[in-house]
Amino acid sequence: MVYENIVKAKFISRPNRFIAEVDIEGQKETVHVKNTGRCKELLIPGCEVWLTAPGNPERKTKYDLVAVRKDTGVLFNIDSQAPNKVVKEWLSGQGYDRVIPEYTYGDSRIDFYMERGTERFLMEVKGCTLERDGIGYFPDAPTERGVKHIRELIRAKETGIHAALAFVIQMDGVGEVRPNTETHPEFGTAMAEAKKAGVEILFLRCHVEPQKLDIID
Repeated sequence: MVYENIVKAKFISRPNRFIAEVDIEGQKETVHVKNTGRCKELLIPGCEVWLTAPGNPERKTKYDLVAVRKDTGVLFNIDSQAPNKVVKEWLSGQGYDRVIPEYTYGDSRIDFYMERGTERFLMEVKGCTLERDGIGYFPDAPTERGVKHIRELIRAKETGIHAALAFVIQMDGVGEVRPNTETHPEFGTAMAEAKKAGVEILFLRCHVEPQKLDIID
């Protein structure tokens, strides 16, 4: 997944979860943050960030903030739309006969439905941008929607559908994602129940550059 244009800036502040103030070569600019999570350990005043300009004249902000370099030196993609885009590209090379995004199953819209011969598959995708000591954690804010989707995967598995929960790790050097039970204990419970029920848990390692995100597994 490649961004058509990328601009380097310096992070100043985040007035709310939707916008940030950045410095682009001495010019202060208000930009859209493409991640409503907290990202407090990433978006620290003075850190390097990267922006992309969608080129929509109707928007209030010219740029989207899509990547940030953590104080450890590791580059993170924090675009919440990137995981589904990069997984769609990845799935196209996995030998499925059909891949349908945003598939309605039960009371939820699951990220992907796939078919291979007579076999059916469902996959829910989560982007991981929280890292501690080389381990990824999810979520960084409570997600009742995430718990609901896991319950749907468990029900799907019970009916004979292959079900998977896939974590796209939006940073280099991390190969595992654990539930962030401090932030949302229920997600950890649901994830454990899913694993016990036979739902596949996938950790999709990535390589991150300012202008792109690639799954390397």
